[in-house]
Amino acid sequence: MNKRAVVLIVDDEVSNIEILSAALEEQHEICFATSGQEALEVARSISPDLVLLDVMMPDMDGYEVCRRIKSDPLLADIPVIFTTALGDQDAEVRGLEIGAIDYVTKPISPVIVQARVRNHLEMKQMRDQLAALAVTDALTGLGNRRKLETILNQEVMRLARTGANLSVLILDIDFFKRFNDSYGHTAGDRCIAMVGAALARAVRRAADLAVRYGGEEFACLLPETSHDEAMEIASNIRERVRALGIPHSESDAAPHVTVSVGVATATCFNGADPMSWVKAADEQLYIAKKAGRNGVAGRIFRQEELRELHAA
Repeated sequence: MNKRAVVLIVDDEVSNIEILSAALEEQHEICFATSGQEALEVARSISPDLVLLDVMMPDMDGYEVCRRIKSDPLLADIPVIFTTALGDQDAEVRGLEIGAIDYVTKPISPVIVQARVRNHLEMKQMRDQLAALAVTDALTGLGNRRKLETILNQEVMRLARTGANLSVLILDIDFFKRFNDSYGHTAGDRCIAMVGAALARAVRRAADLAVRYGGEEFACLLPETSHDEAMEIASNIRERVRALGIPHSESDAAPHVTVSVGVATATCFNGADPMSWVKAADEQLYIAKKAGRNGVAGRIFRQEELRELHAA
């Protein structure tokens, strides 16, 4: 069954919220806010699929709420429909210029609201599907490097608000060039696909992300994960790949396909360079390879160390 879209209704008049909610609640999940500040807090908390936003509100009007939504990378893709009693064309143009996608006038017509919300949600779904294809690796079905970099940027920004941990894993199939040379590129593609599937089975939380970073290299993004937990996941990945039992007669590490894994954990902070986590994990991957491969190396990095990696 398809998940119902979440619509955030923002209006300082409870009666207007009730009217809009009654028109939409049969088809959508409804949440609401009665002020601009509350709207931003709710939006950051639940990331709704669409916002119905009143223009005229005290303290912070709808224009300012919309501007802040569109300037926040975590919220910018959410479509905003203004609800207003204004019949002013200049006001409508102003709203569209700052990022609103449509206007609905008051008094509310339930049929019109239903149709416009449905149409914009369908368009968002199509945009999301196209965006997903652009960040998906065709061979493994995992995300690709572009997706990792996009989500990494978002997660570092999000986790910096609370100073939470972020762990990143970088893993590499050991002696993969030898595997390709010995068994052929078709077998090599099959090996990459099988390792990708093992990785997907090991990284199961909704917030976690597994990607094919490039070639025979993979990466995992583990928000709010301690270093010990990340090391355990890395060991689980290594064991799952070993259990595949893919023969590799040319490997110096084992008679079967293995992986080496680097793990970096650090507390997120404002101004952090997200790619510093990748550089740190890659540094640990190098250590794992130098130690003989088919192993895991990792450690906790301080903020100063991440800054040094960024500057390097």
